[in-house]
Amino acid sequence: MVQKAKILLVDDRPENLLALEAILSALDQTLVRASSGEEALKALLTDDFAVILLDVQMPGMDGFETAAHIKRRERTRDIPIIFLTAINHGPHHTFRGYAAGAVDYISKPFDPWVLRAKVSVFVELYMKNCQLREQAALLRLQLESGQGRGGAAAPQEPAGLLAELSARLAAVEEQAEALTKQLDESADAAAIATAAHLERKLTGLRRALDALEPGTGSGASPLPSPS
Repeated sequence: MVQKAKILLVDDRPENLLALEAILSALDQTLVRASSGEEALKALLTDDFAVILLDVQMPGMDGFETAAHIKRRERTRDIPIIFLTAINHGPHHTFRGYAAGAVDYISKPFDPWVLRAKVSVFVELYMKNCQLREQAALLRLQLESGQGRGGAAAPQEPAGLLAELSARLAAVEEQAEALTKQLDESADAAAIATAAHLERKLTGLRRALDALEPGTGSGASPLPSPS
């Protein structure tokens, strides 16, 4: 079973949260509500999220301040943030949103289809990155297990695992390539940059797998961290 991604919805008005849930329900992911910046930061302490939809105008801790806290935390600094605002104060206001770490800044009322499409891109990138981390962790575990057992049979088992992981990685690479082509058509700079980051991680893992193949002479080359 494929694990669903979590999407954090942050808005102090229940009717806005309800509207966001209605728009994003078609993505079939886990939608998590937060009615304040403080509540959002609390949710981020325990759960991992693919993307955050963050209202700018909130009493107390507003969206800009909330984003600043998110970007200061090592655990959450790389989570994409899409700002939603009912107020447009011009380019300076928009620039402040991007300066706070947002990947996008959308004014209300927004096109539901456009918002859903943007969120779906970050969900897909998140899922691909999760697959990459799982493959790297499995490879590390198996290699450590094989090295620890020793004996004549140990070299054969990691070789079989490498072939299996190489095939799985090839499937992820193919999906990432298709996603990149799709993003080239949408011309969303933030999403394209995120996809490029994922491709670099895939390339690093592919090189590490190739280096571990028999006959390369690389032995137990360290695997790249897919964070």
